[in-house]
Parts: sequence; structure tokens; C-alpha cells
Amino acid sequence: MITRPDKNEYASYYHAYISKVSGDDLLQVLEQSMKETLAFFRAIPEDKWEHRYAPDKWTIKEVLQHLTDGERVFAYRSLAIARGDKTSLPGFDEKDYARNGNANQLSPEALLTEYESVRMATLGLFRNMSAEAAKIIGTANNAPSSARALGFCIAGHELHHREVVAERYL
Repeated sequence: MITRPDKNEYASYYHAYISKVSGDDLLQVLEQSMKETLAFFRAIPEDKWEHRYAPDKWTIKEVLQHLTDGERVFAYRSLAIARGDKTSLPGFDEKDYARNGNANQLSPEALLTEYESVRMATLGLFRNMSAEAAKIIGTANNAPSSARALGFCIAGHELHHREVVAERYL
């Protein structure tokens, strides 16, 4: 079982995400959040998907694609760190990713299918990762991070954005 990381395993700015996550078993957390996220987004009326709550903010489609992109980045970092890669893993500019992501030309179902596929791959990664490898600490975005901390970041980041969509878009 991959358990909740200690606070010394991640940068302080990740605490806002990790603290949102209830539960101590990463696989259970990721499986449950996938079910909740799919249900949440599938309940959004079709006419809301391209809504922006302010001119410079993302649409709901772009938020969902951001979750998928972010998960890919966090999962890759987890993989590299757990495998002992000593490379300092780069950050990413989520605004560039969104601008170049083409989300608004895709259907909500296409975005949800991609999200679910990425989550299934993430679950496979962590299902096959040993508890010891999950505790390995590497460097990602110029900060120390364990593989398991990045896994919990995936779930907390997702919760954060679901809350934003619920509060500001719906």
C-alpha cells in the first residue's frame, strides 16, 4: 500500500493540494476521485462547458484538460523519481498547455474519455510501484518530492479544480 507522504517529502506549496485529500491509501484515493470526477463533469449541462467566469479564465473544457495534463506531468515525475532518476525534472507552464491544448474544439465526452484513460494509466503505475520506491525523493520543479507525494498531489489538484468549477462556473 502506498500511504500518505510525510510533510518533508514535498514542497510547501503542494500542501494545499495534499491536505485536501482524505484517506491514506493512494490507490483508493485515486480510484474514488476518478469516480467522483467523472460523475461531477458528466452532470454539467452542455451549455456550460465553454463558459468562462471571467474573460481571462479557462472554460470548463480547458479545466478538465488541465487536470489530465497535470496528471500526466505528476505521474511522469512519480515514475522518474521512483525509478531512481536523478534528473531535476522541469516544471510546466499550465497556461501554455491550455493555450495549445485545443480543448474547446473537443467534445466533453472526448475530454472525459482521455481523463479516464490517463487515470487508468496512473493507477497502473502506482499499483505496480513498491511502497519503498514510492518514498524515494527526487527533484521536480526545483523542489524535493517523493513519488507518493506527487500521487497525492494528483488527487488534491483534482479536488481543488472541482471545487473551483462548482463555485465559479455552475
